[in-house]
Amino acid sequence: MQSELGLDAVTLGYLGSAFSLTYAFAQIPGGILLDRFGVRFTYAVSLVTWSIFTGMQGFVRSFATLFGYRLGLGLCEAPCFPANSRILATWFPQSERARANSVYAVGQYAGTAFFSVPLVWITNQFGWRALFYIVGGAGVLFGLFWYGRYREPLESDSVSQTELDYIQAGGGLTPKTARVTFSFANAWKLLKRRQILSASLAMFCNNTVLVFFLLDFINYLGKERHMEFLDAGVWGALPYMAAALGVLCGGQLSDLLLKKTGSANIGRKLPIVIGLLLASCISLANLVPAGSNQLVIAVMCIAFFGQGICNLGWTVISDVAPKSMIGLTAGIFNFFTNLAGILTPIIIGYVLKYTKTYSAGLIYVAAMPLIGVLLYVFVLGDVKRLSID
Repeated sequence: MQSELGLDAVTLGYLGSAFSLTYAFAQIPGGILLDRFGVRFTYAVSLVTWSIFTGMQGFVRSFATLFGYRLGLGLCEAPCFPANSRILATWFPQSERARANSVYAVGQYAGTAFFSVPLVWITNQFGWRALFYIVGGAGVLFGLFWYGRYREPLESDSVSQTELDYIQAGGGLTPKTARVTFSFANAWKLLKRRQILSASLAMFCNNTVLVFFLLDFINYLGKERHMEFLDAGVWGALPYMAAALGVLCGGQLSDLLLKKTGSANIGRKLPIVIGLLLASCISLANLVPAGSNQLVIAVMCIAFFGQGICNLGWTVISDVAPKSMIGLTAGIFNFFTNLAGILTPIIIGYVLKYTKTYSAGLIYVAAMPLIGVLLYVFVLGDVKRLSID
């Protein structure tokens, strides 16, 4: 794609940020739509439309067109993680949310881990355009499947009253009457609560690491470590597997600590702090000598394992969000989270342009999780359901 469309490191960085530009700024509107129309309809529309924009990227002939489709992709995908948060808070009691979060969240890592090799193979065999056609088509089909299958707990024929009582006793279920109309005053009330603001900023720090892995990691292996494209695809799958394991381990550890201690502060904060510290180890790759590819992959596996643990941030926001504004709270949270997707590709693009190496970029990426540790330890406060008057 870089060769055919004439993309350099800086233009590639802007393409990477284009998705996050609309994705981040559409988070709050996406949360409003979610609170207004519910999970089933909003998620289905989001899935189908973002998949259409994915497929359309296979037709591009210029940077401008690709940039526009990337903007559309981010806009349409925006409601999805707020929807995930709402599902988590609705379907599960607090004692099970971290594990439930880990089960759904592992998909974004396991998908890349287990599909990176076949996707690289498709690209080698049929070209990069075919990759967009295939993935986009699969997404449209799944969006239709979602709309046909998903139901809220109170609307589902497969949920017994006993289970509904169990979910509700644990702080789950969000009745339709709990939804409120959006106002900037309500958004400001949410931002003034330190649990919401500090959790959002910490997730921004963590997402900086994720953005590097999603957009720059394979390029890093090729340009900095001189690995062949197919070899980079094979070896590059390992950190994603580590991240998937981190997501699952983090969920299990969090709920276990919550059960053993009865403290949401320990159960949620401690695993995230550990994950952030591990994620900051990514800068150690700068110390690995040339030719030691296995050691570089090992360092990246540790860092991405830690980043996976930090996906628990979504459990934290599900625990603290006011029941009447779960969609809006998750939208605000994901807005801050995805500012990292705007800044990180551009910063790394300019670093590559002027230094011709990823070293300074890795230091920047590693510094962000350490700021997240400070936020969780000294600013966040108690993890508990908030009420907004």
